[in-house]
Amino acid sequence: MVITESQIRRIMPKAKNENIRAFVDAFNKYSELFELNTKMRVAHFLGQIAHESAELNAVEENLNYSADALRRVFPKYFHTPALAAAYARKPQQIANKVYANRMGNGNEASGDGWRYRGRGLIQLTGKNNYKAYQTSGFCNGDLLSHPEWLAQYPGALKSAMWFWKANNLSSFADKDDGSKITGDKICEQITRRVNGGTNGLASRQYYTRVAKKVLGV
Repeated sequence: MVITESQIRRIMPKAKNENIRAFVDAFNKYSELFELNTKMRVAHFLGQIAHESAELNAVEENLNYSADALRRVFPKYFHTPALAAAYARKPQQIANKVYANRMGNGNEASGDGWRYRGRGLIQLTGKNNYKAYQTSGFCNGDLLSHPEWLAQYPGALKSAMWFWKANNLSSFADKDDGSKITGDKICEQITRRVNGGTNGLASRQYYTRVAKKVLGV
């Protein structure tokens, strides 16, 4: 399964040309390895990627939250106005607090929250997920020592492809019969496994439908 820059540009018109070139080069090199080898599988993959990465423009989690946003997004960790104000617009401190003592990370002082923040086209988050990808056999090098690799190609894409394969998401795409109703339903099922919920579902369904049209399925 080979994709072209023209196809990606039609699916993600806001993507920068340099990002499209890097994506296409890496995708065509590794798609068979990760069994993204049918038009339907690729369409669903691209639909998720387009939303997750804001059309290939974001490969790293944005944690630059205001005080109000912290209380809205992370109420468990910022339960008072004063606490939220103390962390507002401090991405590194925010990451270290909200990701401390979970997902394999150390405490807030360890810096693991920031070190292993969400990166990649499907953002891997937390030391455990970084380690799982590193030991999967698909990662080259010491990712735990160089987490920034996930925000660079080919790592940004390969990690997303690995996540897709590790969670057997192509098996859902294979059930898509090409109809809008079935396609949207399957997109929701995939979204729950990518996102843990249905955040951005309408956007993901839209991009998936566009990708299917562009790829001819």
